[in-house]
Amino acid sequence: MKKNMVGWFEIPVSDMERAKAFYEAVFNVKIEVHNFGGMLMGWFPFEEGKEGAAGTLIKQESYIPSQEGTLVYFISDDVKNELDRVEGAGGKIYQPKTEISPEHGFMGAFIDTEGNRVALHSNA
Repeated sequence: MKKNMVGWFEIPVSDMERAKAFYEAVFNVKIEVHNFGGMLMGWFPFEEGKEGAAGTLIKQESYIPSQEGTLVYFISDDVKNELDRVEGAGGKIYQPKTEISPEHGFMGAFIDTEGNRVALHSNA
């Protein structure tokens, strides 16, 4: 394979406006919501040529928020930055900043406003 295997991710939501407000507050970004015939997608910022996968918040009846599904890791400069904003935005800290190992950096995890478990990774 010539590319990393993950190319896209979708995070299920029950309330798009609530989820959009949460992720914008935690990551300090703007999320654009698009309506595709009743399926709402809130696109995370993406820039061609940069490292990492693109993804979206998604609201559609077949998408059900869950803490048991696949775990998405967002890349961070310092996991603590985003974790410090989670509770103020309505989420819950699931795992505080924790060292994985000296060579693999740090991780943390939270439960978003929709009930999804989401993780963060940083080298610092």
